[in-house]
Amino acid sequence: MPNDRPTIFALSSGRPPAAIAVVRVCGPQAGAALEELIGRVPEPRQATLVRVREPATREAIDEALALWFPGPSSETGEDMAELQLHGGYAVIAAVLDALTAIEGCRLAEPGEFTRRAFDNGRLDLTEVEGLADLIAAETPAQRRQAFRQLKGLIGDRAEAWREKIIEASALVEARIDFADEADVPGDLLGPAVQIARDLREEIARALEDSGHSERLRDGLVVAIAGPPNAGKSTLLNRLARREAAIVSPIPGTTRDVIEVHLNLDGYPVTLLDTAGIRESDDPLEQEGMRRTRQRAELADLVLWVIDASSAGPTSPESPESHFQTDTWLIQNKTDLAVDKLWISNESSSTHIFPVSALSGQGVDRLIAGLSEYARTYFATTENSIITRARHRHALQETVAALDRALAQAGGRGEELVAEELRSAATTLGRLTGRVDVEDILDVIFRDFCIGK
Repeated sequence: MPNDRPTIFALSSGRPPAAIAVVRVCGPQAGAALEELIGRVPEPRQATLVRVREPATREAIDEALALWFPGPSSETGEDMAELQLHGGYAVIAAVLDALTAIEGCRLAEPGEFTRRAFDNGRLDLTEVEGLADLIAAETPAQRRQAFRQLKGLIGDRAEAWREKIIEASALVEARIDFADEADVPGDLLGPAVQIARDLREEIARALEDSGHSERLRDGLVVAIAGPPNAGKSTLLNRLARREAAIVSPIPGTTRDVIEVHLNLDGYPVTLLDTAGIRESDDPLEQEGMRRTRQRAELADLVLWVIDASSAGPTSPESPESHFQTDTWLIQNKTDLAVDKLWISNESSSTHIFPVSALSGQGVDRLIAGLSEYARTYFATTENSIITRARHRHALQETVAALDRALAQAGGRGEELVAEELRSAATTLGRLTGRVDVEDILDVIFRDFCIGK
């Protein structure tokens, strides 16, 4: 831990005013900062009631709890202090101003506390990503996945894989460097190849089991599409339980895609309200329809909404003619067409939903269907270790390197086998941040909040 680093501080709790505000200080001057503010350094890891004072005038600012976490046994691996203050604007401002006046102290940048934990080996890169996901989690399913990653779901596995690759590489290197030694076994390549083959299959299975775990971070995407004036925006508002979209009897009101995020039984779902699809000469409406088709094709599910009061058995407004993705038929405005439904409410199909978005009739069944769809969609995520595209790409590159090593082993090219095994180990090292990750660190940490 370098001692020439500046000491950083930040408000680490929510926006004031609040009942409690937490100010954290980290770095070589953290202890000195405590002495300036409260006159002493408390016993490690014991909450101590103190009076916080302005260092220059000794005017009392607040009564607070102070905690002291000496490094390296702290969250960041460096000396850390924490003040739990009353959460008013004036109290927080006075404490931050007092810390600013202390030599060697400065306000932390976004993610800088976590960056120091990574630099000091307290967290690997996958755990840092898990922490970011935990902070951003909006549903229980996202929270569970993020917490598993924070606790080493993929990082521990990747490090175990890397150790196996290093073991195989050591056998090959011994075969190359000590082939003439009498006490070195003649067949070291065989055991190395077996380790690489077993490992390759294990990582490949992890890739196959990844399922929809990457999507859990962003949520299931459901596009509401259909002809103009079918009640798509009304349905969106009904599902969102708020006025998220403008509703108008004039066809073509929706021109751009509107997004609404929902929590359905603990699973994240993003609803897209799209422009109505019809023949039009209006350039703006044409652009809206182009965007509709583009977003709907990328969605996981399309709710194709029709006006049941005007549709008939020969209706050309078939969802299959527009999209190839999973599509459910939503017969809207059933309150206006009780005797006109061209697909019966008693239909055995689970993908047909007669509803009235205006009155709410039938919407509970649709919500239950969406919840079950989300539950099934994310069913495999509990056992998946891959939560980001970066993880998947790294493991795919590792499998490719192992494949090349195994191919070279067939020709007894020990030097080439060793080189591909080193490549595989390096790729796994990048996954956890062990080697050569400087180019992606700024991207990861810039999305953290200040004080974390």
